[in-house]
Amino acid sequence: MLERTPQQFRELQEITMQTDTRDILAHATRQAENHEDYFLVDMDAHVSETSFWPEILDLIENDVIRQMGHANAERPGGANHSLLNHQPGILHQHLYGRVPHQQGLLEPVEKNGSHRFVELARRAMDALGLDYQIVFPTPMLTLGMHPQDDLEVALGGAYNKWLVERILPEDDRLKGLLYLPFNTPDACVEQVERYAGNDRVIGYTVCSTRNKPVHHNSYMKLYALMEETGKPFAFHSGFNWNDPSFLQLNRFISMHALSFVHYNLIHMTNWIINGIPERFPKLKVMWVESGLAWIPYLMQRLDHEYQMRSCEAPLLKRLPSEYMRDMFYTSQPMEKTNPKLLQATMEAFNAETQLLYASDWPHWDFDAPSTITTLPFLSEQAKRNILGLNAARAFNLQVKRRRPRAKDVLAARPGLS
Repeated sequence: MLERTPQQFRELQEITMQTDTRDILAHATRQAENHEDYFLVDMDAHVSETSFWPEILDLIENDVIRQMGHANAERPGGANHSLLNHQPGILHQHLYGRVPHQQGLLEPVEKNGSHRFVELARRAMDALGLDYQIVFPTPMLTLGMHPQDDLEVALGGAYNKWLVERILPEDDRLKGLLYLPFNTPDACVEQVERYAGNDRVIGYTVCSTRNKPVHHNSYMKLYALMEETGKPFAFHSGFNWNDPSFLQLNRFISMHALSFVHYNLIHMTNWIINGIPERFPKLKVMWVESGLAWIPYLMQRLDHEYQMRSCEAPLLKRLPSEYMRDMFYTSQPMEKTNPKLLQATMEAFNAETQLLYASDWPHWDFDAPSTITTLPFLSEQAKRNILGLNAARAFNLQVKRRRPRAKDVLAARPGLS
């Protein structure tokens, strides 16, 4: 009787903070071979800006705040966090060390003259099979809760200058959204006016973790100015375990599940009920990193209430859900445990034309493009739209292949091809 030859397995090396990005994403690169002819845009990836914090502190325009930042950075443990507000939960995201790349990407990079972040971003874009990647900050996502508004203005302006002048010029595949220090409307207007003509800035973002009402009259000049530029306005959600309601929660999983939805729920409700879409009909609005499950929930709740109390939303000419279908949403983190519910959710807001793929790399819950390509209920055209063509339409990006072939990326890494 013939003996069966045992299947051979290659033992995988442990992933650490020093592991090469291309090795971490090798499986995603193999998957990318199945959609080589797609145009791919990642709407939401992240800069770990505190890894380069001294560079950003150098760019603070206010002499006093810049000196404060450097002085604090010289204290033990302050180099990468000076002037920032810390939120409980940040260190929970890497699952107590089990997802180390979330905590830091410390892999060696070639000394080829490129900024370290640009080199890391290129590795991720090549491995994921991306033609463009749009980057957001990370620790700065909580700046909206900083008790000192002038520090948000100073740090936001320094980050924008660092991103626009140091990072984006090194690779045309990298694109950025301007950080708006939303607690200070006049400072937002100044930033938009400063960079509106810069082609590397393809839109504007507000970090949603804050308590400022988006319908306040002080923001109308800002909205009008952004609408005039034709560039989208994105609300990027986040978490805040210090919120009085969330202080009742005793696990990060609980706070993470609710907080990323909570702030965008509130801002979306105020945005619609106060008639902002009617006042600025050409302003393209996006909602980032809140998942998808909340969208049909809010559609139904607001439509139900509006039909009973339309007098309280006199500017509206359509149902709230109809305005929501005009907006853009990002796919990450996509709730996919129930395919039937996911399909109904996508149909509710016309995902084929309104959903943008987002990886959230390098965070612990990132999604590869296969998250979209493997959904059986999406048509081929819907997949292509979500993975890149919707973003091209929203951001006026040229639809052109800019990435290397997946097989070439794999071949460059010994043992992966």
